[in-house]
Amino acid sequence: MKWFTISSVNDIETIIDRSRVVPCLILKHSTRCPISTMAKSRVEMTWDFEDDKIEAYYLDLIAHRDVSNLIADEFGVPHESPQALVIIDGKCTYSASHLNIRVDDMLAAG
Repeated sequence: MKWFTISSVNDIETIIDRSRVVPCLILKHSTRCPISTMAKSRVEMTWDFEDDKIEAYYLDLIAHRDVSNLIADEFGVPHESPQALVIIDGKCTYSASHLNIRVDDMLAAG
């Protein structure tokens, strides 16, 4: 699994643009939360997509709270942590948090 790091609000525009070509996963992760660490590990262990089928983006929301807030506003999804969103054609088609984050549900919602 290849993670692209989100580190600025400009990265969200990039993700929106890319989502018109390939679905994009945004994983909002709290580096201070053991449940978040568990959810991220579960995604990594069950990930079975080729890189050209879905791109995975990772946000350390402790370091980049402003970006996390923008994601909530841009996609109309209340902030949670951990949280996974799948973006297709600039819209959020899947959102789950905590241990409800499941790889097999991600593209099914698209």
